[in-house]
Amino acid sequence: MTDRETHLAVVGMAGRFAGAPDLDAYWRLLAGGGCAVRELDRDELLAAGEDPARMSDPAYVRRYGRLDRPEWFDADFFGYAPVDATLTDPQHRVFLETCWQALEDAGYPPSDTGSVVGVYAGCSPSRYWSLVGRDADRFTGLDDVRMAMVTGADHLCLRVSHKLGLTGPSMTVLSTCSTGLVAVHQAAQALLFGDCDLALAGAVSVRMPALGALARAGSVLSADGVCRAFDAKADGTVFGDGAGVVVLKRYADAVADGDHVHAVVRGSAVNNDGRDRVGYGAPGVSGQTAVIRAALAAADVDPADVGYVESHGTGTPVGDPIEVTALTRAFGDVPRGGTVLGTLKPNIGHTDAAAGIAGLLKVILALRHRELPPSINVEQPNPAIDFAATPFTLRSEPTPWSPRGGARIAGVSSFGIGATNAHVVVEEPPARPAGAPPAERRLLVLSARTPAALDEVTADLAGHLAERPELSLDDVAHTLRVGRVAFPYRRFAVVTDHADAVRVLRGADPDRLVTGTGPVHDAPGEPAGGELAEVGRRWVAGQPVRWPDGTGRYRVPLPTYPFQRQRFVAGLREPVRPAPAPEPVAAAQSEWSHDEIVETIALLFAEVLLVPEVGQDDDFFELGGDSLIAVGLIARFEESFGVSPPPEDLFASPTPAEFARAVAQLLEESQ
Repeated sequence: MTDRETHLAVVGMAGRFAGAPDLDAYWRLLAGGGCAVRELDRDELLAAGEDPARMSDPAYVRRYGRLDRPEWFDADFFGYAPVDATLTDPQHRVFLETCWQALEDAGYPPSDTGSVVGVYAGCSPSRYWSLVGRDADRFTGLDDVRMAMVTGADHLCLRVSHKLGLTGPSMTVLSTCSTGLVAVHQAAQALLFGDCDLALAGAVSVRMPALGALARAGSVLSADGVCRAFDAKADGTVFGDGAGVVVLKRYADAVADGDHVHAVVRGSAVNNDGRDRVGYGAPGVSGQTAVIRAALAAADVDPADVGYVESHGTGTPVGDPIEVTALTRAFGDVPRGGTVLGTLKPNIGHTDAAAGIAGLLKVILALRHRELPPSINVEQPNPAIDFAATPFTLRSEPTPWSPRGGARIAGVSSFGIGATNAHVVVEEPPARPAGAPPAERRLLVLSARTPAALDEVTADLAGHLAERPELSLDDVAHTLRVGRVAFPYRRFAVVTDHADAVRVLRGADPDRLVTGTGPVHDAPGEPAGGELAEVGRRWVAGQPVRWPDGTGRYRVPLPTYPFQRQRFVAGLREPVRPAPAPEPVAAAQSEWSHDEIVETIALLFAEVLLVPEVGQDDDFFELGGDSLIAVGLIARFEESFGVSPPPEDLFASPTPAEFARAVAQLLEESQ
């Protein structure tokens, strides 16, 4: 298992799930055997538009693994006008933020990675259009094309590539429940074929509005909203929200570039059951067996060396026995009961398109902590599964993960309705060689888009260092230099060791935590950094700097950007409108002064962009406008002024003051 030519490194990752706003919380939930699926209360269901009569149906299931505040989004950070943030499906917004976090976790500035970056991902079908429809009159010029661009799955990855400036392949992957893991396979193939040098792979599923469902006979939904995978009482699954992204890179390149490797993807495979199943929505043994065997072969892994399998494990009476049968056939004569089997759906719900990436992230975290989380909601194994005759066992308590064959290896399965199957084989990374000798002092640089975010960035780093005294401070300083976008609000400190860094970052020595171009004072007993301090001063002033040599330093995972989110949602609140634009007045019936034209244009800008106020020198496109919004804006001009300026005039004169001249000329010509 030493030939790494076809192996991929997971160099970054991020995720959000029910009860877990980040991956650290996700691990605590899983390792502690927690369950984040909860009952949706009546008020939130009614606010989401649920029919009271449907809620009173005895088959109605209210339990759901809901993401916390999925409608909240840092629109300013990503350059979204409020109108676009409000119109855009929360799935797309959550996924965009998760991609940014994954690249930062990898130690690459998301908008300037220096690599060709591909994006491979998918999402669940949008429900958000139903909420937008309730407020249709709130959005000027809204049509089917624009709705498709802000809610359609086709635009999920394309929007990420546009917002982050990524130039590699960008494509949506859709295969129902196996989408996330199929996206990982597609990204891996793209990297091996040289289509890109870095790849974002993952999926998102956010149901907005979040409603209950009816557990009719024959459905996959559990009647009481509890998923009991592999248990004798298993009667179906329960659903939930989630988003997950991994950053993949060719393994040899990751090692050469000093990347942190969370895990190694040794091999993967994708197939379909074809007709070898009882119906379109049913799983098939032969297809699942074949995809697992193919992935193991691609990974060059003996099944006996696999210590854990994260199963699809939906808790359905038909699906669970079929999956264990397929795994048993794929593993052949592996000794009975030695491989631990698990599934996370009882913990967070079935996250639909994101189910496979949720499972992969669980396995990577288990490799990091060298521990296998417990299976929950299993009181007595399903009698339709003879576990004693299989290589697999269930564990109801957290279990230390001992390696087999020299390394910890796991398999991850994901099977979609429609029978596209995916399996990925993952291995813990080898130990990393020692870096360069430690320095005496380190320059820590921090930045953010707002002063409040800068304070949060500083506090997050202090907490991270306090909890991880083993982390190389030299690697931390290197990652902050090369792995973050330099935003306008900046801060630096020259520190000696972990304790010193935590103390300074927490404000105990404020003269040494320098924001802007303030003076740098000496630390007791030694200079505050000498040349390093001068570099820091130049950096906070926005001047070119020559950074310390990064040879022998590694990128390491650090806290990611603290998004300053606000609530953007249609259909669930009263719209907050700017002051109304003047009533339509035909130009031939009224004369307009220059100031009136400028003021009216500013009001129209504010109306279509859903912002409270627009100044005469504010740029329409810098405020978040685009060509589609401009079409609706031109229509409002015609209503207000009685003239219709060509769209190219708006591109040439994008501020109210500039555009007023074009409108005035048209008004004059219309007299």
